[in-house]
Amino acid sequence: MPVNITIRDIPDEVYEKLKKQAELHRRSINSEVIYYLKQMVRSRRPDPEQVIARAKKLKQQAKGSLTLLEIQQAIDQGRPSDAEAQEGSL
Repeated sequence: MPVNITIRDIPDEVYEKLKKQAELHRRSINSEVIYYLKQMVRSRRPDPEQVIARAKKLKQQAKGSLTLLEIQQAIDQGRPSDAEAQEGSL
């Protein structure tokens, strides 16, 4: 059974955008609001616990691991040393 609600104090810019969208979609403002409400209710946000569990599983499946030193060495590989950088700027 449909229920009626009242929304108060809608900012003018929000109302104008909603009105334009309703016109674009050839709907009443009421129908446009219902459409957006349905979209919001249907959208599924991931459960944080599931995201964390998946990340832990992926981490366990990853082959090998690098230390911070190895990561930094990989980043620095191929970069000129400080002395080489200074020579190049002269």
